Amino acid sequence: MQMPPDHAYPTHWEADVVLRDGGTARIRPITPDDAERLVSFYEQVSDESKYYRFFAPYPRLSDRDVHRFTHHDYIDRVGLAATVGGEFIATVRYDRIDERGLPAKNPDDDQAEVAFLVQDAHQGRGVASALLEHIAAVARERGIRRFAAEVLPANTKMIKVFTDAGYTQKRTFADGVVRLELDLEPTEQSMAVMRGREQRAEARSVQRLLAPGSVAVIGTGRAPGGLGRTALRNILDAGFTGRVHAVNHAFPEGVRHLEPEGVPAARTLREIPEPVDLAVIAVPAAGVPDVVRDCGEHGLQGVLVLSSGYAEAGAEGRERQRALLRQVRSYGMRLIGPNAFGLLNTAPDVRLNASLAPRMPGAGRIGLFTQSGAIGIALLSGLHARGPGDGGIAGISTFVSTGNRADVSGNDLLQFWYDDPHTDVAILYLESIGNPRKFARLARRTAAVKPVVVAKGGRHHGTAPLGHAVPTVRVPDSTVAALMRQAGVIRVDTVTELIDAGLLLASQPLPAGPRVAILGNSESLALLAYDACLTEGLRPRRPHVLPSAATPEDFRAALAEALAGDGWDAVVVTAIPWVGEEGAASSGGSEGAALADALRAAVAADPGKPVTVVHLAMDDLAETLAAPPGPHDPHVPQEPTAPAQRPTPERPPAPPGPPAPGYAPDRAPAPEARQAAAPETPARPRPVHIPAYPAAERAVRALAEAVRYAAWRRSAAEPGRVPEYDDIQEAAAGVDIERLLDRLTGDVAPGRSVALPPADAEALLARYGIHTRPSLPAPDPDAAVRAAARLGYPVALKTTAPHLRHRADLGGVRLDIASEAELRRTYAELTDFLGSPEELRPVVQSMVPRGVDTVVRAAIDPAAGAVLSFGLAGAPSQLLGDIAHRLIPATDREVTEQIRSIRSAPLLFGWRGSQPVDTAALEELLLRVSRLVDDHPEVVAVDLEPVVVAPHGLAVLSASVRLARPPATTDLGPRRLPVY
Repeated sequence: MQMPPDHAYPTHWEADVVLRDGGTARIRPITPDDAERLVSFYEQVSDESKYYRFFAPYPRLSDRDVHRFTHHDYIDRVGLAATVGGEFIATVRYDRIDERGLPAKNPDDDQAEVAFLVQDAHQGRGVASALLEHIAAVARERGIRRFAAEVLPANTKMIKVFTDAGYTQKRTFADGVVRLELDLEPTEQSMAVMRGREQRAEARSVQRLLAPGSVAVIGTGRAPGGLGRTALRNILDAGFTGRVHAVNHAFPEGVRHLEPEGVPAARTLREIPEPVDLAVIAVPAAGVPDVVRDCGEHGLQGVLVLSSGYAEAGAEGRERQRALLRQVRSYGMRLIGPNAFGLLNTAPDVRLNASLAPRMPGAGRIGLFTQSGAIGIALLSGLHARGPGDGGIAGISTFVSTGNRADVSGNDLLQFWYDDPHTDVAILYLESIGNPRKFARLARRTAAVKPVVVAKGGRHHGTAPLGHAVPTVRVPDSTVAALMRQAGVIRVDTVTELIDAGLLLASQPLPAGPRVAILGNSESLALLAYDACLTEGLRPRRPHVLPSAATPEDFRAALAEALAGDGWDAVVVTAIPWVGEEGAASSGGSEGAALADALRAAVAADPGKPVTVVHLAMDDLAETLAAPPGPHDPHVPQEPTAPAQRPTPERPPAPPGPPAPGYAPDRAPAPEARQAAAPETPARPRPVHIPAYPAAERAVRALAEAVRYAAWRRSAAEPGRVPEYDDIQEAAAGVDIERLLDRLTGDVAPGRSVALPPADAEALLARYGIHTRPSLPAPDPDAAVRAAARLGYPVALKTTAPHLRHRADLGGVRLDIASEAELRRTYAELTDFLGSPEELRPVVQSMVPRGVDTVVRAAIDPAAGAVLSFGLAGAPSQLLGDIAHRLIPATDREVTEQIRSIRSAPLLFGWRGSQPVDTAALEELLLRVSRLVDDHPEVVAVDLEPVVVAPHGLAVLSASVRLARPPATTDLGPRRLPVY
């Protein structure tokens, strides 16, 4: 296909999207090569849909129509198609028009007429809504600001697509036609609509994988053992409630069942007469493409690829992995893997263990995601050891281990867990983050309703596993951790800490504050817990030490008293085997079980505060506290107590919007649909569990994470705001940026940034109310004297050479120069000591009121997104790394916390009798910088140093700005699946 350079095929418009029912489609520009596809597509559209599109009977497309609908200039005329299996299922096009509705001749015309056509079999899947998001983004890129659409009143589905999009719109009716005009500038409502659709679609796509009606294991060995036969055995042993098929092209002809398992057997998927939802693929990598083709033609919803030999095996394997992903998505399926460990769902109406884990874990409230199979094994084993069995403290709801994570990722699981009623805590072990901005957004939203606990491997540059395509990390890991905490993520370092924090959060209410009561029968162990609390920033009271021979009843009474008191937000119980009357220590056996019953009785009577136990040599205590309740357990509350429904002060209101839909056409009912159809049964009471730890430090660290998370929840329930400033000139700044990019980036490689000349940087910042102190060049003493006369004495003489910039300690900055003679003398000293004027590049600047020197920066980091940074200038930030970071856009509350979070913050607030400085002005400056970077993605770096904050006001003494063409797609654009 040949096109003029100006009409080059826009590859960056291609995107894979998840539709409303969880299936996927590919959106791409229409080309002349699509003529046959377009005709075939049109033939499958009903006469009614054709009438709605053309306002008259239109049984077939003429050759002229086909040419017009397949030939575009990708500027004034654009067509996009949604495809599945390479065939069109829907199209959309726009044509630029003038104010009279005629084809535009002026490139400045900013209105276009838009029209859709969706194949009847795919209507109701959200295809048109997805196409509208993408065609609107294309139009904005081409300078179109408004869409016009004429729709017949009876075409209510298409009218709803437009009216539900969230754009500012105008609606009129004339000559029997509804005319809709949409302003394409994204609004808060349109973004919320898009994010809501994205969440429901992606959650549904994961739900279809986790709760299939039928599973085929492709590559099932003819003899016991091997990857496929093991996966099949695990599915059967778990008690999967759906249908299972064994598939292997090497099975003898005529074999209908695999023995001894007794499951239906087939040589290919084509021999299975019924729908199959999920394929577990365990064939060599070379054979996977043929299997995926069969899966797509059979209409499967997803594939789980256990096979290795992909990106982890090198460059050839990476290309094989990319081809696999393209093939899977071309059929509208989702992919887990390749090189995956598998997935689990413990729901009683599913019971799926499509993994290499030999044992089905107990059912519970924890959701697990890992990229590494080894870490997945460690997590499952660790949880099993802490509380085996359904209903135990360590039970899980769902588990997914994606291996190379070519498609389904932690982001997809966050979408699913967000409103999954069976999951109270989300635990993720990540080795890479493919879409950091989206991860931060989803984590923040999910953390507002349930805890998200993350451990990240590969924290240092170059340590990510093979097979993971990850962006380069510019900021240190400590910064990434701080930004995760800002999003409400509980960041831990080890697998053990993942389990420790997860158990406490899954079983205990959130603490209302940091006050901790400590009680137990060992003073030494209680003091260890006390010290650990202080180390973690908690506020413990002096331990209440019971006698060494304290009985379980003594513990119960002491715990009941602590829970009933108003002075404490959490309780740590410490226990060692007690000493009897004869002085002999007990073995901790039956006494541990008795103590566990006593503690559970106290908690059952007053369940409003978190309780954790530290024990030494009392394994029976831990096992009893974690075990599922017996059929007649007296310590079960009468009402269910899910963490998401606990009556705690920090609980925000339930998120708006309906849950993810549970309907999938031509498939077995989804779990929620099966539950809705079942007779109503009373809610099963939740058992009392208390997490137990063999070390005080581990227990207190988990409790401290819960305290910090609860504080974040309280603040998130009343979020700050991004202030509006009347003097910000956003549109004018956009014009300036486009002009500067055109002028400065002609010879710059795509993706590279350019530094603005100082005058242009100062002018751009001034558009956002950020004014820098003028500095005048001083290439010789006479020029310095003229500059000082223009600015007025006293002045400062500074070098701007890169190796001396901001280095007052090296003598490159001279202050309070009060006269011409002093200026000439200082100039001579500076050049004699440090070098020639050509090397030093000195400037003269007027003096500002004394204050505290600070630094304000903003940058686009590929691993963290847009980041706003603040610290004190000089040694605190450069030597000690005392810098606070926040994600952009930052709110007023966040910048207030940011300024106060650095260790050197007391210097701003009157340390040792000094005068406090104007932090309100500093907060406003941070907010203005945040607005600039958020409003204009072309601004990739802003550096203000130093910013002198005085008791009244502040002064920006130096500023630099870097610009770059924004990437074609970002998390701010229309929804799309990532490609690694």
